[in-house]
Amino acid sequence: MPTSPNPTRASPPAQGPALAPASSHEGRARGAPAPRIRGTTSIIAHLGDPIAPVKAPMIYNPWFAQHGVDAVVVPMGVTAADYARVLPAVFSFTNICGALITMPHKVTTVAMLAEASLAVRIAGSCNAVIRRADGALAGDLFDGAGFTRAARGKGVTIAGRRALVVGTGGVGRAIAAALAAEGIGALRLHDLDAASAAELAARIRTHYPHIAIECGAPDPAGMDIVVNATPVGMRPGDPLPLDATRIAAGTFVGEVVMAAAKTPLLAAAEARGCTIQPGTDMLFEQIPLYLAYFGLPSATAAELRAVAQLDT
Repeated sequence: MPTSPNPTRASPPAQGPALAPASSHEGRARGAPAPRIRGTTSIIAHLGDPIAPVKAPMIYNPWFAQHGVDAVVVPMGVTAADYARVLPAVFSFTNICGALITMPHKVTTVAMLAEASLAVRIAGSCNAVIRRADGALAGDLFDGAGFTRAARGKGVTIAGRRALVVGTGGVGRAIAAALAAEGIGALRLHDLDAASAAELAARIRTHYPHIAIECGAPDPAGMDIVVNATPVGMRPGDPLPLDATRIAAGTFVGEVVMAAAKTPLLAAAEARGCTIQPGTDMLFEQIPLYLAYFGLPSATAAELRAVAQLDT
């Protein structure tokens, strides 16, 4: 599979439909303009299974409507059995701007790409796809970059620091790759599947041989950055993913769990004097990266939050 000449992102998408301004007399929902779909509208497919839990349409679409961007995110439920046929078919549509890829398709998408970013190659998963000018598919991965953008926005320094990433599934791999790209000095990976952590460590060493990387226990002692990249904390009564009593004051502690604004891990870390980051921060900070990748107007995370229509 050819690789991207730019390690942080793939080639820009082929020229898509022109973005016409939205009508000034659109209806409003919760004070924001309602999306208006017409023949000129650029479509972003959101592919996954199950598709009901996805939140992207409630973030992107209100922002598109308010800012007059003639584009819409359309959730599309696609089973794993059908995915290999559906993804190429979706990109045969002339008004497709790009695709958001969610579970369970992030890993299987990689083999369908003609061009992949370094983040995709390290993590072995992809969450954004575009069609190149030659018709081939290119892909990138923004989960990890969203996490590190959010952290930097809180004043966190990544370069030269020590980090612990607990969980080396899809999102944990993305975060580890992003930390490596931003110059993390030392990285410890932990997963209940030791082979998964070892495989990720080997991929990171290949591209970032200067990083001191190890697989080991989920011990946060001595770490500057601690990341819970597991689902632990999603359900009431879940145990902590690590021993919070060993987190030093001043450590940056981040979550990927979005079920609660403050998980038990984040509450424990905050009580110890740590800077904390909920999972939704990663979500909002990666959307500007998607917009740029799809060739759409830019937005800040704050602007997106202001109009998002997420269920509460």
